[in-house]
Amino acid sequence: MHIVAINPNATASMTEAIATGVRAALGGLGTCEGLTNHDGPEAIQGPEDGARAVPGVLRLIRDTPADGYIIACFDDTGLAEARIVTSAPVIGIGQAAYHIGILLRARFAVVTTLDVSVPVIADNIERGGFRHRCTDVRASGVPVLDLERDPDAALEKISSHIARIEHQDPDCAVILGCAGMGVLHKPLTTRHAATILDPVVCAGRLITGLVAIHRTGRT
Repeated sequence: MHIVAINPNATASMTEAIATGVRAALGGLGTCEGLTNHDGPEAIQGPEDGARAVPGVLRLIRDTPADGYIIACFDDTGLAEARIVTSAPVIGIGQAAYHIGILLRARFAVVTTLDVSVPVIADNIERGGFRHRCTDVRASGVPVLDLERDPDAALEKISSHIARIEHQDPDCAVILGCAGMGVLHKPLTTRHAATILDPVVCAGRLITGLVAIHRTGRT
């Protein structure tokens, strides 16, 4: 199967990191093509950035045939609209992580980037029916682009929030609330006992099953 992972922002280096994560998650079951939305903002931080990114995301889907699509922004930017323009399965990395989180643990918490992102994520959690399983959506204070520019400082800030979540609720999964946080997943798992979820990997694991079920439903 051929999977397209769309980075809704215009930062190409993030696209390559996303595609690398998806390819690893596919485990040889398919190929992944990473696409950058060059019409989007450098980073998506808040609803205005998300709205600006949607037209480019939809254009990439229309112009690029695939067996399945991953929208690789934790805000699930343009997810509802994407399902109108293609009949192929589409999953957002936020949506994927919430499903995995409640399957693995009784509850989950999200550690994201800036305060401006919290309302969008909280609304997605509410509309997806996950609110009763979500204990917290907290901002780390790390801007999206700083995840690449200063990963060591980002690691310390995000780790401090995970430590607080672990102390408050040891049975709570922690979801990294940004596609760019995937580069910190391994060092964070070495520091903490909590189940820490990389949303890009969650989406890569789920999309293969969705494509297979979609194919079966059409035969």
